[in-house]
Amino acid sequence: MDLNYLSADEMLGAFRRRELSPVEVLDSLIERVAKTSEVNAVAEEMFDEAHDVARAAEARYAGKGPAPRALEGVPVAVKEEMPIAGRSHRFGSLLTEGNVATQTQPMVQRLIDAGAVLHLRTTTPEFSIAVTTHSELWGVTRNPWNLDYSPGGSSGGSGAALAAGLAPLATGSDIAGSIRVPSALCGVVGFRPPYGRVPSLPPLSLDTYCQDGPMARTVTDCALFQNVIAGPDPVDHVSVPAAPPLPTTFGSCAGLKVALAVTIGDFPIVPEAAANIERFASALRDAGAEVTPVEIPITRQSIMATAMAHYGLLLGPSVLEWAPADDPRWSRNVLDVVEACGAALENVGALGIAEEEGRMHAVLAEIYRDHDAIICPTMATTGYPADATSAESVELAVGVQFANLVSQCLTQLFNIASRHPVLNVPSGRAGNGVPTGVQIVARPFDDLTAFRLGAAAEARLGLWSDPDWRPKLGHHG
Repeated sequence: MDLNYLSADEMLGAFRRRELSPVEVLDSLIERVAKTSEVNAVAEEMFDEAHDVARAAEARYAGKGPAPRALEGVPVAVKEEMPIAGRSHRFGSLLTEGNVATQTQPMVQRLIDAGAVLHLRTTTPEFSIAVTTHSELWGVTRNPWNLDYSPGGSSGGSGAALAAGLAPLATGSDIAGSIRVPSALCGVVGFRPPYGRVPSLPPLSLDTYCQDGPMARTVTDCALFQNVIAGPDPVDHVSVPAAPPLPTTFGSCAGLKVALAVTIGDFPIVPEAAANIERFASALRDAGAEVTPVEIPITRQSIMATAMAHYGLLLGPSVLEWAPADDPRWSRNVLDVVEACGAALENVGALGIAEEEGRMHAVLAEIYRDHDAIICPTMATTGYPADATSAESVELAVGVQFANLVSQCLTQLFNIASRHPVLNVPSGRAGNGVPTGVQIVARPFDDLTAFRLGAAAEARLGLWSDPDWRPKLGHHG
């Protein structure tokens, strides 16, 4: 039994049967951390505190004290962006030395209350403003499948930790794809819940594009995690009433109508990503879903201009509250993005954002008249170098140049259409060893359909259930 790659569901079963101890699992994961330093996914180790929690969980399973809770004894890696009261809170930046959190992120508190063992905090890019994960503070985080490549961002440390076998569950946040991009590139499952489903903290809780969510290696684990963190919280007045819990077995997807979008609008797609989504669609057809090709007539220029202008409203100004733009401790990477967001807002304007968002919602609503869900690739490419910068251009194998890294992510449309639940599920790997992913986008607040389709494809593709579907922690070819 490889404890480092046990699912949370398997762990919970073994804990209940007294076949395995939470302390044994934690010790194995800590040993694994020491062996995977080249991945550089860990921003902070919390091993002493984690051992205390694991020992208390062990006692609960032994019948000493209260009954075990929903995630009792399960290790979880926490994205460092999420504050934990009394602990350092650096955002990957040289500007934040001495900063200590005064509040705990609601989803993190719910993990603590559910008995989870928080043993790691994971790396991010500076202020989580990038689809790579490197910073002056923590250095370069690498993709366990190919160390030359990025795990994506901004939840790249969480994605890398899952793929490297450092935790069965990890937290993420997503304002432009920051859960789904690293989930795709690391070959794991990530859920961007509909806006309001998971409570957060202001000011970003007020940003309709932004949502915290779960990352895991399996669809079932993602559902277990989501059930713990979902539901309203008084600290977040936009959080919505609780929905029925997701099941851990999802039933048949026979008869569900799925729209297959091999791309969005005029986004070019590398052949390997296109082939893997066709394979994913075939798996759903084999499971009984009705899958039909569609086009989503929204241009990448429209998506990028609208999203960047929107980020100029809140994200850019909130980041610059830390220090003036001429402070030498800023990385050029962050300033380039903040300046681009400000320029986009000036060009598009707040009214223009609303008009474009309305048009995009109308296009999607037309597709959902006849379909229960849309599937499309998460990424247009099969990855980029681990140390690439946000403004760096990327050339596809098909000869198309992307002006920057974020413009190759097919994620932002579904931050704009933020009430749709979006589940990234692995679809295979590319020739460079880096995984590819598919977004399953269900109707607004219909989380169960996204999970049902994800579980059906996962069962037929059989990726993490195959022992060979594990990173070798090296440089590929």
